[in-house]
Amino acid sequence: MTAGVRRSDATRATILAAARERFAADGYERATIRAIAADAKIDPSMVMRYYGNKEKLFAAAAAFELELPDLSTVPRERLGTTLTRHLVDRWERDDTLMALLRVAITNDTAAERMREIFGAQVAPFVAGVTPDPAEVPVRAGLLATQALGLALCRYALKLPPVVAMSRDELVAWIGPAIQHTLTGPPADAAVASEH
Repeated sequence: MTAGVRRSDATRATILAAARERFAADGYERATIRAIAADAKIDPSMVMRYYGNKEKLFAAAAAFELELPDLSTVPRERLGTTLTRHLVDRWERDDTLMALLRVAITNDTAAERMREIFGAQVAPFVAGVTPDPAEVPVRAGLLATQALGLALCRYALKLPPVVAMSRDELVAWIGPAIQHTLTGPPADAAVASEH
């Protein structure tokens, strides 16, 4: 790898880090190329050179892999806790999802990007562990509500009781709900069995 390529990669990484922070702080509409360049300590023309425009920069900054684990060797009754632990670890390692989540609340482009991430990554993952293929869309959607709700409350809203919990406590509380979402009976079956 040449020095020029390394510098180019470092510049791209610096721009993306600045963009994520700026989009998260200001939202998509108020974030500007000029402000992002200032945060990155580079000329705005460099941002344009690497990314073309704000929309393309946002798309690059919002690229996020959930890196969902292979659960094929995990005992079925541990799927929820394993996935919950993975998600918490993943969010705490990289704030890209938090930036995307903050912006998605008020911006249609960001919301669409969030739907793409969860559609492309969560639905296939859920299909691998869900008993009935017809339930995959509902279970994937409900898994997203739990995962994103936890992320929103812990990392964006910073609700004190949720922030104060250790990772093990989060897993103990949220894991069973995610387990049910992945493998439990649907609501109508649960209600029918009560009567």
